[in-house]
Amino acid sequence: MLNVAPWRIWLVIIVTIAGVIFASPNFVPRSYVAGIPFLKDLRPINLGLDLQGGAYLMYQVDVKALEKQQLESAVDDMARVLREARPRISYTGRGVADGAARLRLVNTEDSARAMKLLSEQVAQDVQAGGFGRTEKSITFTQSPDGLIEGRFSQAFLEQSTRRAVDQSREVIMRRIDPGGVSETSVQRQGVDRIVVQAPGEQDPETLKRRIGQTARLTFHLVDHNVQPEDALAGRVPPGTVLLPQDDPREPVVAVKERAILSGDDLNSSNPSFDQQTGAPVVSFRFDSRGARIFGQVTQQNVQKRFAVVLDGRVITAPNIIEPILGGSGQISGNFTPQSAKELSDLLNAGALPAPLTIEEQRSVGPGLGQDAIDAGQTSTMIAGVLVLIFMVLAYGLLFGGIAVVALIVNGVLILAAMSVTGAALTLPGVAGLILTLAVALDANVLIYERMRDELKAGRAPALAIDAGFGRAMVTILDANITNLGAALIMMALAPPGPVKGFAWTLTIGVFTSVFTAVLVTQILVAWWFRYTRPKKLPIH
Repeated sequence: MLNVAPWRIWLVIIVTIAGVIFASPNFVPRSYVAGIPFLKDLRPINLGLDLQGGAYLMYQVDVKALEKQQLESAVDDMARVLREARPRISYTGRGVADGAARLRLVNTEDSARAMKLLSEQVAQDVQAGGFGRTEKSITFTQSPDGLIEGRFSQAFLEQSTRRAVDQSREVIMRRIDPGGVSETSVQRQGVDRIVVQAPGEQDPETLKRRIGQTARLTFHLVDHNVQPEDALAGRVPPGTVLLPQDDPREPVVAVKERAILSGDDLNSSNPSFDQQTGAPVVSFRFDSRGARIFGQVTQQNVQKRFAVVLDGRVITAPNIIEPILGGSGQISGNFTPQSAKELSDLLNAGALPAPLTIEEQRSVGPGLGQDAIDAGQTSTMIAGVLVLIFMVLAYGLLFGGIAVVALIVNGVLILAAMSVTGAALTLPGVAGLILTLAVALDANVLIYERMRDELKAGRAPALAIDAGFGRAMVTILDANITNLGAALIMMALAPPGPVKGFAWTLTIGVFTSVFTAVLVTQILVAWWFRYTRPKKLPIH
């Protein structure tokens, strides 16, 4: 063990230097390294919500609303399949009721053919359990009077919920962090919940407003056959709906229920200003499919109106003066520059697949977070001083000092690893950091105690050192593998939050502890012994 291979020495030197470099943003002000190309891009450790302060929001996906949306889509598919059948199958009274998509056949003699077409073209195979077992996403039933009902299977509803939660998480992340540079954490929790942690967020209400809006954008033709007095009285024909508008001259607008386009057909949107009025607007551009459909619709409806609808409310309903063939346009309304930017960000992020409801909301003030940081720094300093005193008293200045040096290297490597991986340091993470340093110190204690035992047995100093590192290795690896196993179990089973932060810090510490205890301490002791050749070890 005293003849250390050169590659081990170079490994320790390279890893230590890299650790110091990557950990430096946590100690060196950014103004000092702003002109250094490599160092200016390094980032310090992200401080968690409990250390930095900010907002904590827990959302729940509205599963009932999601199921209703899917049933409405299913009944549209059912109607389309029957319309496109040859010969056509007539139906009436389509809609959603009692958790089912339903419609009624005009001629009950078409029941068998209708059921076959719906089962083949509307129902899909979904995975149900393991071993590749599948079942139909929707089951159709019929009654003697021609009523056909479709109900979703439980497996399909569960898959839809998981998919909606994952999509919602991605949408929320794009909404609150379009540039992908903030420290905001958006994580799934359980089956239908999403946890948002925004360290440093000073205005939780703005955060809630940006997250909570469904942002479902649709384009509809206005029904010109409905007179203003009929609209105010709520008299509209089938296929037409009344939607509210902020314009007091026209509080409601009668629009065709079926949307010609949606926000899914947008390629991009940007806040801008109208060239004629100078008012803030939102410019948008359709994708190739959207541009083609929009061009056809505007060609066929010149001098008619179309409505831009956001979350069931008409933003604007302009007149089509001429065909819009370029695939771009603008949304005007009572926008401010800030609201235009927010709407543009929402449209670029996409629509939420289902409404969200707030289950829990907490705010942590920056003062409380600073108190936690100060307390963590104080406890770490006190622990470090006590460790130094203990090691010097227990093993002398030389061997105690070597253990402390290895402990400092260990701490630097942990900070560097957390900075590189972008891990957030929380208050439980501070506890994990202190625990990790204690475990690393315990490895040195095992090595030194083994040396003592060998010296008492009459071994020479070189053999005692060699046995101390060699025979203590099994115990060190056993202890750290046990810690690693516990940390991995916590990371796998715990939801995002304090427990996972503690486990992540502990996992990093296991690897750095073994590295410093096995290599750093060994190399320092070997160098000392090689240059001094002592007759006895200065270990009490």
